[in-house]
Amino acid sequence: MSETPGAKTRTVGDIMSSPAITATAQESIAQVAKQMEELNMGSVVVVDDHSVVGILTERDIVHFASSGADPSQAKVQDWMTPNPETVASSVEVSEGWRSLATKGYHHVPVVDETGLVGIISMTDLMKVSQIRPIENNLTDVPKGLENVVVAETSIGDVRGLEGFYHYRQYSATELAEKKSLEDVWYLFFEGRLPNKQESEEFSQEIRSLRALPENIKDLLPEIVKAGDQFVALDALRTAVSLFTYALDFKPTLDIDATQLRRNAMQVSSVIATLVMALYRISNGQQPIDPHPELGHAANYMYMLTGQIPSPEVSRAVEKYLISVIDHGFNASTFTARVITSTGADLGAAVVGAIGALSGPLHGGAPSRALDMLDAIQKPENAEAWIRNKVQAGERIMGFGHRVYKTDDPRSLMLRQVAIDLGGDIVDFAQQVESQVVSILAELKPGRRLYTNVEFYAGVVLNRCGIPRELFTPTFVASRVIGWSTHVLEQAADNRLIRPSARYIGSPPPQPVEEFD
Repeated sequence: MSETPGAKTRTVGDIMSSPAITATAQESIAQVAKQMEELNMGSVVVVDDHSVVGILTERDIVHFASSGADPSQAKVQDWMTPNPETVASSVEVSEGWRSLATKGYHHVPVVDETGLVGIISMTDLMKVSQIRPIENNLTDVPKGLENVVVAETSIGDVRGLEGFYHYRQYSATELAEKKSLEDVWYLFFEGRLPNKQESEEFSQEIRSLRALPENIKDLLPEIVKAGDQFVALDALRTAVSLFTYALDFKPTLDIDATQLRRNAMQVSSVIATLVMALYRISNGQQPIDPHPELGHAANYMYMLTGQIPSPEVSRAVEKYLISVIDHGFNASTFTARVITSTGADLGAAVVGAIGALSGPLHGGAPSRALDMLDAIQKPENAEAWIRNKVQAGERIMGFGHRVYKTDDPRSLMLRQVAIDLGGDIVDFAQQVESQVVSILAELKPGRRLYTNVEFYAGVVLNRCGIPRELFTPTFVASRVIGWSTHVLEQAADNRLIRPSARYIGSPPPQPVEEFD
């Protein structure tokens, strides 16, 4: 961000909210949450006399809510972010932007010699950026848009420094532990958890949409045969495109919210069926029709083998599916929203998201983590193998994450799922995990690299009998719910996503020479 030439340089003090809303560390969460709601404030600065000792934001309140603790008894000091980053009121706006954007903060207290004088938020900065000429608004955007806020969402949030993520205010991993996939699916589409009757009706709606139309089923063998080698995601995106074309999906700009939700339910319900049908055909087998009485996760496994899975396997797969429905504005989710912003139909958005996921930097890591275990073969080989890879500068699959700077909560949950399933591969994976974390801490001090979701996802899916080539398509069978929810949200309050690029070529205009 930069100022318009000739204009007065704006400072943080010019745009901050003042006075800041404050609280003490000894106040209850209930008191402060009520104050934030009444004043429509996204954060409260925690002070001791005139000194800033912490900050409590809406995200902290969400984190607290997932704990189940009593808000009238819980103290602010136990849930606030202590010793937050601060900024002086005299600092230029561009420096304030840099402080928030590079460190992922949404609110920063403004402190001068006299103490707290205000608070600055990402919203304040975005308002300033929107009134500047576009050519003067490009200087501080990092490559890959890292930490740049590009939209507002009520679907969920990822808090990388804390190792926490949520779906519509509920801890995602707690939902995986306590709820069915259908109930969490309802939460995504309807914005709240269902009661018993709503849950049953919603589950029935899903079951009614899982079967493939015969004209689509008849064409799947041609999709499988079209490639020299079966690649599950390539076949799946072709099948999804065919499905939505056959059902005559209309551009989001041309249909109402009810029809768009119907499209979202159709695609989200049928993708699991498409995944398994394509896989079985590629192996010379006939597709298995969905079971009319099984839940979505159990039915997924049934369509793979034709056998009703055990409750343990069904629940393990269900926990995995719930844990990966959504995870912030990752590449595929952002792709779905960009496509939706053009007014294209929901099928186009989902196909585009699958295309983004097919890139190895975004999808495919669960099977690669198992490939690593295969390469190590046995525990006594682990240390030498890992050291050789790290010292050669190669990536250890299943470790490290773009967002999380501590344990990936999905990995922690799936590790326990794996332990509950048991087996030699689980014991081996735990031994390798311990070795990798230890060696990375030694050879890459300060990096704080831990297992991410892919490591134990691969172990869990393997123990449940899902073939490796289906690991990423299985991820899609869940993430499509998140993609579709983002399509619904984007379409409900749409604006074409049309960023700008900074030109770095030769200075124009260059003379155009004519041929002799």
